[in-house]
Amino acid sequence: MKEELLAPISKRDVEKAYDLVIVGSGIAGLIAAYYAPKKSKIALFSKDALQESNTYYAQGGIAVALNPDDSPELHYKDTISVGAGFNEEKIVKIVVEEGIERVKDLIKMGIKFDKNNGLSFTREAAHSRRRIIHAHGDATGCEVATVLIEIIKQRDNIDIYENHMLLDILSNENKAYGATFLDVKTKKIKIFLSKYLILATGGAGQIYLHTTNPLTATGDGIAAAYRAGARVMDLEFYQFHPTSLDIDLTQRFLISEAVRGEGAYLLNSYGERFMLNYHPLAELAPRDIVTRAIFLEMLETQNKIYLDLRPIGERKIKERFPTIYKKCLEYGIDITRELVPVSPAAHYFMGGVETDEFGRTSLKNLYACGEVACTGLHGANRLASNSLLEGLVFGKRCIDAISNDNPSENNLNLKEFTLIKKEYPLEKIKEKMLHLKNVMWEKVGIMRDEENLNKAKDTIEKFLEEFQNIFINDKTFFEFKNMLLVSYLIVNSALLRKESRGSHFRIDYPTSKDEWKKHIIWEKEKEVIYCEINSLPSFKKNC
Repeated sequence: MKEELLAPISKRDVEKAYDLVIVGSGIAGLIAAYYAPKKSKIALFSKDALQESNTYYAQGGIAVALNPDDSPELHYKDTISVGAGFNEEKIVKIVVEEGIERVKDLIKMGIKFDKNNGLSFTREAAHSRRRIIHAHGDATGCEVATVLIEIIKQRDNIDIYENHMLLDILSNENKAYGATFLDVKTKKIKIFLSKYLILATGGAGQIYLHTTNPLTATGDGIAAAYRAGARVMDLEFYQFHPTSLDIDLTQRFLISEAVRGEGAYLLNSYGERFMLNYHPLAELAPRDIVTRAIFLEMLETQNKIYLDLRPIGERKIKERFPTIYKKCLEYGIDITRELVPVSPAAHYFMGGVETDEFGRTSLKNLYACGEVACTGLHGANRLASNSLLEGLVFGKRCIDAISNDNPSENNLNLKEFTLIKKEYPLEKIKEKMLHLKNVMWEKVGIMRDEENLNKAKDTIEKFLEEFQNIFINDKTFFEFKNMLLVSYLIVNSALLRKESRGSHFRIDYPTSKDEWKKHIIWEKEKEVIYCEINSLPSFKKNC
């Protein structure tokens, strides 16, 4: 799929030059900023306020093998098991081992994890040990983000740009040299030049009708990287969290997996515990299995599914899950006494911009970390609470790489780029965006098949053609374009993978096949690339 820049550019749009531009203010971007050399001139960009990220809303915690009865080897095995035999084993080993030191760094920074004669650990689905550390019960992400943001704000060498949406990564001869942003408040388009760029823009949950992701998660980083020529990988693997609060919200409220780790049960509308019918681990089965079980149970009963937290006990619920308790009360549900209606929602993108073990991408000077990146850690299905750990490890690893890599010098040739500017009713864009979200949910969601995937592809291609080379200076339009591109790549990947594996389930190909133990990789204007798992990144060899 050929895509040009989202917005027109000219030399007069250049605002400033930096040593390093970091895009994104979740844990990966903040950690990169924290470890970045203090002598470097750095810019940190966030699409909204700094705290508006998936990290901030993360409830469960950080998986780390610090419990006396745990080990990196056990953490490694659990990650591989849940990843459906699709993880990059070298990456898993790096994360479970280095993650221990990174978490210790967080504690030194002043982040207050819950304690009970030492760190307090909980268990989540598919973990063989209690290894998830948490803060303020169920507000881990909020604590981590808040402390990191305060530290970053005190750094004299870091300029912070809030309410700046990434539009495009500027590249020349396979080298990135800057990025274009929309100042959301003024609608001014700005160019920032940089020796290095780190993408930490998070996921793309808003392409689906139901998601736990904030409104900012529209796939901007993946789309911008692809347009610039970077390779993207494993886009068919999108994880749906089994238990979001079943109330119609643009951002679904997540009911943390930790509640099941502490003893909550899933019940159907007849009051029956049904998970043992689907997996011996019942409520603690891997997420993809729990999600599909809830989906099928809802279809069979034509009714709601509920979480019963009452076995946990009122006192423990209020101490361990204060955020969930208060939020549900806002909607008239007392989780200490009543059943909580839940349903699946799009939650985490295992796919993303292809990187090596230091966050390098196929574009020189461009690095990626966190959810926007695809390191291969998660395989086909993410183990609960491994995402914050990955952001921690790779945020620093990107900085380690930059400290050792010499920037590839660019023959800076910022060419004027024009687009047809059109007047188009914003309400019409919003209608089409809602249509896209419905199509993705119904036809490219928890259960997939060739007929529905092709119907989705047809719809997306019509939208892409309609808005080809059109420029509307509005954040909603730019988000819609990014959502279309990411959706197009997801659909094509899902069509190619003729098997079921992890979060990618095709009812017309319901089993996993060894011949499909290979990554599906896309590069702009190139044929699809297939690359065996547990090998070098595609851009470091011939796949």
